[in-house]
Amino acid sequence: MVIDNSSLYRYDPDIPLIVPEVNADAILGYAKKNIIANPNCSTAQMVVALKPLHDRATIKRVVVATYQSVSGAGKEGMDELWDQTKAVYNPVQEVPPKKFQKQIAFNVIPQIDVFLDSGETKEEWKMVAETKKILDPKIKVTATCVRVPVFVGHSEAINIEFEDFLDWQEAQDILREAPGIMLIDKREPGGYITPIECVGEYATYVSRVRQDSTIDNGLSLWCVSDNLRKGAALNAVQIAELLGSRVLKKG
Repeated sequence: MVIDNSSLYRYDPDIPLIVPEVNADAILGYAKKNIIANPNCSTAQMVVALKPLHDRATIKRVVVATYQSVSGAGKEGMDELWDQTKAVYNPVQEVPPKKFQKQIAFNVIPQIDVFLDSGETKEEWKMVAETKKILDPKIKVTATCVRVPVFVGHSEAINIEFEDFLDWQEAQDILREAPGIMLIDKREPGGYITPIECVGEYATYVSRVRQDSTIDNGLSLWCVSDNLRKGAALNAVQIAELLGSRVLKKG
């Protein structure tokens, strides 16, 4: 059996794409090809936050803007941010973009992966396709994925439209009890989490939960997670643990 952390098998209908807190039952589909796929880092943390709310009020539409760290592009991305940041303070040393399309130091880049004919980037397409496969194919998703000069930790501003009304306080109560989530109440001092605070942590942090007054059944929230953990390594380990408890023990 293989747990694959690349994007190669994510969209194969015969291979389960698993986030254990969200679609654990789907792991039983592993037997078709003996492969289980790990999702894209930005998708993983988002669906962890969406799942308990979807169970309560049924999500119709999600609008998400991501603020993705350079570690999502690997060591080369982290080195480029580090080298360009130093070069800003040392004008003699010039570090042109190589890993990214434009300078990443002191900048934001609204492009992750290549552009498709639709005008969206492949990263944005991934979030749409994977959310539908993992959570619910009926959910409409639109994403804008942005690379930011942060070393580790992806952040997402998520706007959700539901079929039924969901009060923000009830949403907080639901999220507080949901697996894999650490809710930070906006009424507490320092009532939100930033990327630097989530580094090395396992949880998906949700804060700034609030009503969206522009639609009948809407909420907005802020979601932050260590993309090297929940977005990659941790989720793969959780899949292995789930595989052992659901499949191997029975065998």
